[in-house]
Amino acid sequence: MTPWAGRHTEGRMGLAFGILIFDDMEELDFAGPFEVFGMSAARKPGDHVLLIAERSQPVRGAHGLRVLPDCDFASAPPLDVLLVPGGVGTRTQVSNPVLIEWIRKTAASCRFVTSVCTGTLLLHEAGVVGERRVTTHWGFVPKLRERGVHVVENVRYVRDGNLVTSAGVSAGIDMSLWLIGQLYDPDHARAVQRHMEYDPAPPYAAEV
Repeated sequence: MTPWAGRHTEGRMGLAFGILIFDDMEELDFAGPFEVFGMSAARKPGDHVLLIAERSQPVRGAHGLRVLPDCDFASAPPLDVLLVPGGVGTRTQVSNPVLIEWIRKTAASCRFVTSVCTGTLLLHEAGVVGERRVTTHWGFVPKLRERGVHVVENVRYVRDGNLVTSAGVSAGIDMSLWLIGQLYDPDHARAVQRHMEYDPAPPYAAEV
């Protein structure tokens, strides 16, 4: 039996977090949220985090990290949370009708749909964004605006309804911590943050 079997029946097992992965994704875009969701799930029995790809073969990230998905599009279960990472691979995947259609169908039944960095481009192409406010990596703001997207600058993440988008790379960690605080409570999110020892102090912008 798969770990998500019976998830939408009475007495279901817990929340399902699905992270889309594809070639040339930015590694921290998926790995940062994966750490947050995974550490949260360790404290919430029944929750699980899945890496989902178009096919079952390993995926190679933008910097060479090879990742094996838990399931492909055909075998992926219904999700409570969908996260779409960014990276240079989004420029290719935006023209992949199979991936875009999977996002569209999957997002329709999710409690929250989220993205990191240029993952917002894929959500826009899938029709998830519409007229809602989003954010993305600062370097990609003009490109999204050219597509008619309402982009908010100089913020770490933006929530508009059940759509939560975050800025570049590390901002996905902040967004993910906020999200589990919404799904559970702020104390739970703070406990995850503390266990991760996530307290950013960039070496060239903070006292040592």
